[in-house]
Amino acid sequence: MPSPRGRTARPEADCPVEVALAAVSGRWTTLVLRELMHAPQSFGTLRERLPEISPKVLSDRLHTLRERGLVAQERLPGFPVRTRYTLTPAGRALRPLLVELYRTGERLNELSAVAGQAAEAHDAVPHAVRHTVRTTG
Repeated sequence: MPSPRGRTARPEADCPVEVALAAVSGRWTTLVLRELMHAPQSFGTLRERLPEISPKVLSDRLHTLRERGLVAQERLPGFPVRTRYTLTPAGRALRPLLVELYRTGERLNELSAVAGQAAEAHDAVPHAVRHTVRTTG
């Protein structure tokens, strides 16, 4: 049952749903989070795991996730300087949300496919037949 903050008449910044959605918003954000759920990663490893993301976008996403308090950046000793990114406790708390978003997306895809098939079947029946069935049935 939602708390009073969850029963607003309009979107509020402190509404728990808005907070959760804002945490994972942005193109590539969920994929970066997914990769960091496995283990801390270097920038280079993230690039290898997400080959389609540009270095600029990855850098921007990591910066945003750090600002949101979801990712920590750690400089490792040695030369050359290396950086590792890891999820904070708040970032790790997103795991159930990401899992449910994935499951919900799968289900919506299935329902969309079924609805599309029903629409195609409906369109395949000639208009005269549909009209006859409606008026005589």
